[in-house]
Amino acid sequence: MTQATLLSCHCGRTRVSVEKAPILSAECCCTSCRTAGQRLEALPNAQEIVEPNGATHFVLYRKDRVRFEKGLDQLREHRLTPESATRRVVAVCCNTPVFLEFSKGHWLSIYGGLWPLETRPAIEMRTMTGDALTGVTLSNDVPNPKSHSLSFMARLMIAWVAMGFRVPKIDFIKGEVNA
Repeated sequence: MTQATLLSCHCGRTRVSVEKAPILSAECCCTSCRTAGQRLEALPNAQEIVEPNGATHFVLYRKDRVRFEKGLDQLREHRLTPESATRRVVAVCCNTPVFLEFSKGHWLSIYGGLWPLETRPAIEMRTMTGDALTGVTLSNDVPNPKSHSLSFMARLMIAWVAMGFRVPKIDFIKGEVNA
């Protein structure tokens, strides 16, 4: 049996476990992630999720390697617009962002803040740096492609092939968070 990593919201009422290695650990610099992050940070008692450089840290996992252990009744979605293909899911018990889901995707982008700092997966790349905040200089410690790079897309495709091209549904989120 593979050892799972147990993650939780800040108050511990919602728990998620992830198995095996992630697809990728990245910072997203896109305007949508920054806008949504700022809205979610404005919720009562919410933690900061947008880094000083304007990026949001995500750890991408195959959906079949993520288990929701506890607190499903606390999860609510936030979309930037009703037509958005992505939704951010928040544990409303303490307003902790849990994951971002692309509606047709086979992966979940789990917010890096769910990990304790000392065990948080290191960032391997930044993405969408073409949308980076004006005046911010991103460090060159990892690749900084302007959009989703070939390497980024290849990792997603390899994970999808390994899943047999399945796209598991996350259909238990009931309700919205007003952010």
